[in-house]
Amino acid sequence: MERINYSSGAKWEDIVGYSRAVKIGNIIEVTGTVAVDENSLLIGKGDAYAQTKYIIEKIEGVLQKAGSSLKDVVRTRMFVTDITRWEEYGKAHGEFFKNIKPCTSMIEVKGLIAPEYLIEIEATAIIS
Repeated sequence: MERINYSSGAKWEDIVGYSRAVKIGNIIEVTGTVAVDENSLLIGKGDAYAQTKYIIEKIEGVLQKAGSSLKDVVRTRMFVTDITRWEEYGKAHGEFFKNIKPCTSMIEVKGLIAPEYLIEIEATAIIS
């Protein structure tokens, strides 16, 4: 099967050795995604809902480039720095996935790569 790597152009991709997304056959894996735009500027400082919403929109963008959409998402993994804010993360997630209902996990972590990041999300999509 053909492998297609999708790059965001972030300098970290070559340093760490990863891609924004990888598509093999009808499966797309989207790497951990935080709320930064194409200029590496944080979106939603201190706002768990806004960061989550932006991240899912960012994931949707790379899925579209790969010939997919959010409706093909079968799993999301949310890594959060403060699980007590689960309702804020969950509200944004639910706005996108309430009818799709992928498997999901919300896991509290000690920290992400920068302290201003409140959440990082990974996704798996299978094109039907």
